[in-house]
Amino acid sequence: MRRQLVTGLVMTVVLTVMLGIVYPFAVFAIGQVAFHDRANGSYATASDGKVVGSSLIGQAFTDATGTPLVQYFQPRPSAAGKGYDAQASSASNLGPGNPKLIAPAEGPDCFLTDTTDDKGDAVLDAAGKAMQECSTDTVPGRAAAYRKLNGLADDVLVPVDAVTSSGSGLDPHISVANATLQVARVAAARGVSPQVVVDAIGRHTTDRAWGFLGEKVVNVLTLNLDLDRRG
Repeated sequence: MRRQLVTGLVMTVVLTVMLGIVYPFAVFAIGQVAFHDRANGSYATASDGKVVGSSLIGQAFTDATGTPLVQYFQPRPSAAGKGYDAQASSASNLGPGNPKLIAPAEGPDCFLTDTTDDKGDAVLDAAGKAMQECSTDTVPGRAAAYRKLNGLADDVLVPVDAVTSSGSGLDPHISVANATLQVARVAAARGVSPQVVVDAIGRHTTDRAWGFLGEKVVNVLTLNLDLDRRG
């Protein structure tokens, strides 16, 4: 019995030291040496040195009323809380065929609700038509707002990431196509040459993972901070 107790005590001490002290310290040390920036939160700082966010988490560039600021590149929509809330990371969970996304009933901002009563019969409005709900927060509505903001023609194709949220709702990146369509607006608002803005996009474009997975993406936060530093 005594031998078993001693063995158990020794194993407890050894495992506590190994897994509770040595292993965590080793992981911390490797992170600080090999991945210092990412291990510490990938903080992004403004020109005055103030931390304004993390390059791993997107954020909105709007005024107090939620209107997009024209001098900044705009991120993709977010379904995380009221937008890019790290405490409420979430997708919309709407399927690609959901009426709220792609099936306007009358106008780009309305969709059929497919409401039924207790018997399973369709609920109609006073005019005998299918019930519908109107909201600007639909894909057609977002596409129309995107074209208006960037001065695009009605027939210009809008990148999918400009009108749909990511799986986490926190993705800080947009596609190169999305960024390119915003160049003219940002350049005009800042009073700089479009080439200056294009060059900035290039500096903040990340290649495909492992060279072949996914697509090239642009980090909106670091791009906007870069433009702010250059005036």
